[in-house]
Amino acid sequence: MEQIIPLQNNRNLQALLGPYDQNIKLIEKELNVTILHTDGGLKVNGKKEDIRKVSELLDYLLNITQNQPSIKMRDVQYAIKLLEPDKGFDFKRLIKEKIEVSTKEGLVTPKTKGQIEYVEAIKKYDIVFGLGPAGTGKTYLAMAMAVNALKKGIVRRIVLTRPAIEAGESLGFLPGDMIEKVSPYLRPLYDALYDMMEPAKVEQYSEQGIIEVAPLAFMRGRTLNDAFVILDEAQNCTTFQMKMFLTRLGFDSKVVITGDMTQSDLPKGKTMGLQQAQQILRGIEGIHFVNLTGQDVVRHELVQQIIAAYDQYEKLEKK
Repeated sequence: MEQIIPLQNNRNLQALLGPYDQNIKLIEKELNVTILHTDGGLKVNGKKEDIRKVSELLDYLLNITQNQPSIKMRDVQYAIKLLEPDKGFDFKRLIKEKIEVSTKEGLVTPKTKGQIEYVEAIKKYDIVFGLGPAGTGKTYLAMAMAVNALKKGIVRRIVLTRPAIEAGESLGFLPGDMIEKVSPYLRPLYDALYDMMEPAKVEQYSEQGIIEVAPLAFMRGRTLNDAFVILDEAQNCTTFQMKMFLTRLGFDSKVVITGDMTQSDLPKGKTMGLQQAQQILRGIEGIHFVNLTGQDVVRHELVQQIIAAYDQYEKLEKK
């Protein structure tokens, strides 16, 4: 069986094919089809079900070309994984969930089923916990949603915070002003921010108080209204710090808490505030927990394998 998939222009074709046609070759290999370029578009030959999958996949990838200059092989790999039978995935959801925040690689888009659930939860709920290993986009997607909310006027400011656990939240002994003291701990938040906004705009907003980046200790005694608040690395919060932070929520605000409970730097025997919050707050309307896994890692493919290997090792250690 064969089907012709039309293309709008040569630019779309070049972006879709990838360097040396590597994207198309990957699709052919993974989905057991052959794809030929014709005057009418791309001619796909294969079994009926495989052609249907390829058609959905190519339609999604062509949609990507409208917002980013090229399609990388990793974009194709993530999309192919969503075609696996156990995923039961609709690519229309993925297209719909674009976040209107641009980076040098195009619009920010969730790339896995877990990431889509995470983005949808942030839209729907006032407090969202994004839990999972490194590389699952917990902080990056939350930041994109925050920048998008600020640009659309949904919130008036963005507040970004992390527990500076390595300094014990006692930063007075470090040289410099407050920003200089905490910058090493908050650098990942700044990195994501600078990826989505012009540095001059970030500096301007920071001076005006529209964007605030501060250690968790500076949140005490405050009420955060009209704000998008992100607490990053929450696995390093004590139970007191977590309760203190959660009760800062003000009117017309949204809070996202991110963390990986396997990576806590809290002293041995100290109760993890993130873990306790999960036990206490589940079932409360307006609060949602999203558990991301190794399947949602969007870094190098080896990172997924590393996470899986450590998970397996830790399970054996507990036996």
